[in-house]
Amino acid sequence: MNKTKNVMGTKPVFPLLMSMAIPPMVSMLIQSMYNIVDSIFVAQLGEDALTAVSLAFPLQNLVLSVAVGLGVGLNAGIARNMGAGKQDMVDRTATHGIVFTAIHSLMFILIGIFCIKPFFRLFTDDPDIFKWGCQYTYIVICLSFGSLFQIAIEKMFQATGKMIMPMIMQAVGAIINIILDPILIFGLFGFPEMRVQGAAVATVIGQISACTLAIILFCKDSGGIHIKFKGFRFDKQITKQLYMVAIPSGIMTSMPSILIGILNGIISAVSGTAVAVLGIYFKLQTFVYMPANGVIQGMRPLISYNYGAGLHHRLRQVIKVSVMVSGAIMIFGTVLFVGIPEQILKMFNANEEMMKMGVETLRIIGLGFIVSTIGTVYSGVFESLGRGIESLMISLLRQLIIIVPLSIVLLKVMGLTGVWITFPIAETVSAVVAVFLLRRTMKKMSIGK
Repeated sequence: MNKTKNVMGTKPVFPLLMSMAIPPMVSMLIQSMYNIVDSIFVAQLGEDALTAVSLAFPLQNLVLSVAVGLGVGLNAGIARNMGAGKQDMVDRTATHGIVFTAIHSLMFILIGIFCIKPFFRLFTDDPDIFKWGCQYTYIVICLSFGSLFQIAIEKMFQATGKMIMPMIMQAVGAIINIILDPILIFGLFGFPEMRVQGAAVATVIGQISACTLAIILFCKDSGGIHIKFKGFRFDKQITKQLYMVAIPSGIMTSMPSILIGILNGIISAVSGTAVAVLGIYFKLQTFVYMPANGVIQGMRPLISYNYGAGLHHRLRQVIKVSVMVSGAIMIFGTVLFVGIPEQILKMFNANEEMMKMGVETLRIIGLGFIVSTIGTVYSGVFESLGRGIESLMISLLRQLIIIVPLSIVLLKVMGLTGVWITFPIAETVSAVVAVFLLRRTMKKMSIGK
């Protein structure tokens, strides 16, 4: 752990950030690929099947939001206490994180049992879409414990500067999912044809496999973190510190779920195809935002550690380099969405109507990727500093406060095109606000140049 401390506080910023960011970037890229592959296989069953899985996205993302929210709180708390040399607080924070993850796992079983059918009735009257959506979602929600525990352990590894292990965990889960998808969906090699349920089973098996590997790796080398259940008692201060970051971060991660749920309700009355197109977009955008999120994952422990150690000059360097690297990824995303939308949509077996609508959608929304660099990176900075409220404010502006009311207005004026235009508008406004908030926060926390 001392070696990790010295590196995080002394190594030149750019190579240090890259050494910590590239593994999560690769793992996030793999994660986004298997999300996309999942939809590609399901699309072969027809547009109704793709729509069913698209409608399930908000609930799936809710699981991810809770897991990542607590994980980011763990990451920031562990890294800050490491920087300050408080080993006992490191261990107690990690133990609280595992206990809360178990509680969250039970919570999602209850959500799966009682909420899935009412949720789908809000969006569809089609019996096939309703049936397939419920079949898929019961599995991925009630058996989400693998994803919850794997992400918690992943964030603890990242807090110690160990970025390779999380990459391996993600890769194993993703590869297993990709391999099992066609086998279980279409009934290959003697397996039963499970169709949409097969996609859900493949996903859960991949998550549980990654979780099992995470536990094995953590037991072998925890990076100086010790989980101690003996004599465990809930500590109000640790709980507060965790959830002061976890709740805003979780809400921030859940914004796509909330947004797509609301937008589905708005556009489903206009076009069922638009729901499928929006679902495709949210799957595809992970191909851009997940690698960028890998940069932020590499950045977070560096920000937290250097703030805890009082190395403010290095902290500002980390922010600057992170913006540059993340911006390069966003430029690539813009080129991809604006330049070759037809080729992308062909992977999803798009018919003529979906192709026409999808090309316009990807090109318009893709214009907001570059400017979103500021909002996404600065949100990560605020989380690392324990300023969850500021991070939440940026996220709300990016993905809810502006898009929803503006979509309702512009839908009446411009049709579906007006809905897609709200995405780049929201990114621009939130970027301006993010710059203002970070400058104010730096001054308030006496983080000089």
